[in-house]
Amino acid sequence: MTLDAAWARRWVAEAQTAVAAAKDDLTELDRQIGDGDHGVNMDRGLRAVTAKLEQTPPDVGDPETVGSVLKLVATTLMSTVGGAAGPLYGTAFLRASKVTARPELDAPGVVALLEAALEGIAARGHATGGEKTMVDAWQPAVDAAEALSGADATAVLRAAAEAADAGATATIPLVATKGRASYLGERSAGHEDPGARSTALLLRAAVTAAEAG
Repeated sequence: MTLDAAWARRWVAEAQTAVAAAKDDLTELDRQIGDGDHGVNMDRGLRAVTAKLEQTPPDVGDPETVGSVLKLVATTLMSTVGGAAGPLYGTAFLRASKVTARPELDAPGVVALLEAALEGIAARGHATGGEKTMVDAWQPAVDAAEALSGADATAVLRAAAEAADAGATATIPLVATKGRASYLGERSAGHEDPGARSTALLLRAAVTAAEAG
């Protein structure tokens, strides 16, 4: 199975629905160790992306690519999401758009998408694994995807989403050394990183979109 631009559009819709449902939970996670606005910001950003896509129907004369959809996601998130999440997710999707400028993605294409997104986040946030950031969800997702690159695209996505979910949970005992949460020092332990949790939600939405295709 391959994943096309229609899948990318469904991904956005599923992500918007998932984040809207989890908005209060994400905001509460961020209230505990951050600015308390992650859920609200992500919800606003994804609603803006959904609206933008509705205003930009596929051009049958020039078939859109997965990358063109992801580029629109990137630019919209950068302009509408406040805090650190906008630049981080915006950079992730922008980097991913550059390696997915094709009509369809196979399993290696999904791996490339995830790798590029992680590279963008790590570069923009100057973060590595173990620092209680969204990298702690993205890195295991990439590792799991790379390990299954010989499977079909949906299976690769599913493995990545499951690893991201586990990675987000694994941030709970960590002490933050990056971002707003790092100001709390040892007090940041015992709380899940909101960016890691929203990462898990987004990747799970990608799986749901793939399974609906």
